[in-house]
Amino acid sequence: MSVHTTTRRRTGLVTATLAAAAALSLAAGGSGHAAPRPAVAKAVAEKAAAPVTCTGANTKVTARTVTRPLNHLLLTVTNTGTKACDLYGYPALQFTDAQAVPPVIDESQPQAVVTLAPGKSGYAGVTLSSADGSGEGGYTAKTLRIYFQNRDLDFPGTGTKVALPAKGVHIDSTLRVTYWQSDASSALTW
Repeated sequence: MSVHTTTRRRTGLVTATLAAAAALSLAAGGSGHAAPRPAVAKAVAEKAAAPVTCTGANTKVTARTVTRPLNHLLLTVTNTGTKACDLYGYPALQFTDAQAVPPVIDESQPQAVVTLAPGKSGYAGVTLSSADGSGEGGYTAKTLRIYFQNRDLDFPGTGTKVALPAKGVHIDSTLRVTYWQSDASSALTW
């Protein structure tokens, strides 16, 4: 190996090392002359971390009836964890004595997965019963358990209990649920 080739390799290695150091320093908010501050380095690392899947373990879910549209329930899921989480697909709902989960409203599918930063909320709308009384098999449900989908759109786990209003909610054969939405108004559009 010639001296010229060795020098070229060393120069390339030094250049690459300096470029990497400069990039790290700039990403950490430095000017290239100071060591990265720990808080800034931690923030950069957290932004680079991929979101986890939203589950009952890292969220809180509430359900409330709304006045408009009629016979609707709004599910609100809030990220209680320290990392962003993704709400995949739609919630599977298991009401009192239900034989199956209600179908999803296909038209409500958003263009992207809803990602919740810590403390932020996502929403799903539930059509409980028909407004004109045309639904069949109606009854009052007093309990609700929801199941979150994972990245593979499966429903693993035991589900999360969600409190319903004390008097329960009337459901019938027209029961449907939306996909997870990033805002409440979109969830209640269907």
